[in-house]
Amino acid sequence: MAETRNGSVERRADGRVAGFHDNRRGMDVHHGLNGNRRVMVERGDHSRVYAERGGRGYVQRPYNYHGHEYARRSYYYHGHYYHAYYGRYYYHGVYVNPYYSPYYYHPAFYGWAYNPWVAPVPYAWGWGGAPWYGYYGAYFTPFPVYPSASFWLTDYLISNSLQAAYAANQAAQANAAAAAQAQGGAAPAPLSPEVKQEIADEVKNQIAIENTEAKSVGNGAVSEPDPASSSIQRLVEDGRPHVFVAGQDLDVVDSAQGECALSQGDAIQLTIRIPADATAATVTVIASKGGKECPNGDVISVELTDLQEMQNHMRQTIDQGMQDLQKNGGQGGLPAVPVSAQGAPTESPMVAAAPPPPSQSEVASEINQQSQEADAAEKEMASEAPASGPIDSASAAPAAPAAPAAPANISVGQSIADVTGSLGQPSKIVNLGAKKIYIYPDMKITFLNGKVSNVE
Repeated sequence: MAETRNGSVERRADGRVAGFHDNRRGMDVHHGLNGNRRVMVERGDHSRVYAERGGRGYVQRPYNYHGHEYARRSYYYHGHYYHAYYGRYYYHGVYVNPYYSPYYYHPAFYGWAYNPWVAPVPYAWGWGGAPWYGYYGAYFTPFPVYPSASFWLTDYLISNSLQAAYAANQAAQANAAAAAQAQGGAAPAPLSPEVKQEIADEVKNQIAIENTEAKSVGNGAVSEPDPASSSIQRLVEDGRPHVFVAGQDLDVVDSAQGECALSQGDAIQLTIRIPADATAATVTVIASKGGKECPNGDVISVELTDLQEMQNHMRQTIDQGMQDLQKNGGQGGLPAVPVSAQGAPTESPMVAAAPPPPSQSEVASEINQQSQEADAAEKEMASEAPASGPIDSASAAPAAPAAPAAPANISVGQSIADVTGSLGQPSKIVNLGAKKIYIYPDMKITFLNGKVSNVE
């Protein structure tokens, strides 16, 4: 990370800009390996504007309910405008934003969605001529029949994720440099039946989590969801494997310290317990669409905040699918929803307490404004030299030649402070809990419990 007069710039090994922070605008910009650009501005009150290439983004507005902070995100993309609701929860030394359903169904509906249907049913999705389906045809094949809602919701989740991935890819390809950047990399690997089964099992698990929420929220006793149960804390600490499906582009570092990407529709699995002081999880890639994306079997580190967003993506999409199931049950081959499971959902009290939302035009305008500000920040950053102290050229005396620096002596057992005192801050840090890897231009140093264990 190189300091500039107005912020800092992070470059990849080949010199390309990976991202930068603009102090004046309070803005973080990241250029993904897949060609996308993410812009984030978060203010002191935790309000936020997020924008991606192509006009996709959201505006986040915080509010309080029962003394706890919640937030509504108003999403906008190509005229599609909707809201989602989140908490703010401190876990493992970082704040995560778990998704909460805005409404809850009758318990019988969760039972119908969780348990097997009377008989497996076929379903015609109508994707045949869709460009995204042709583009990802080698990766995704829907189930031939659906024995329960969790299998139907799995294909609903994957197909929605791939549609978003296709749209983001088209937006990135509109930029010639991004298009060139996105070429090459790993070969695609089809979603196997085993992986789809694991995703379906996780969908079923998330339905159970929401059912637990529904029993406690709005019953006059609690009226708020329990973040320890609804957030990734439950998934991290229950000792069982869990699958996450990416809901946005994300660049990560693998176990070989290489950089690779995840994008919508890729799947990862958490099987390793996270150390108490870790802010990232070690996971395995179990489904990859190829290109610059992390290949199947790759072991990568994912920040807990990003892992929470993946669970959010799954829960939010499942909610949309369950809404469609209740509305369209009995049509297109789907089984009818039992009478006991019918009825309009009940709005969450936490959502009912939210202030009025911004208008669609206001949200679209804020997202567009931040994209334009990012364009301006990019130009300013490109013209800036790295920051240095002010120099009075009229009075500055010629500098004496610097004495050659003594070679750094790094040895096993030294502390992190010893190493950074000799070498300065690394260009990259891989945080694997008790194990941390500091990467320098000509050296890679592994720490175990804060002490040097290996030098390469």
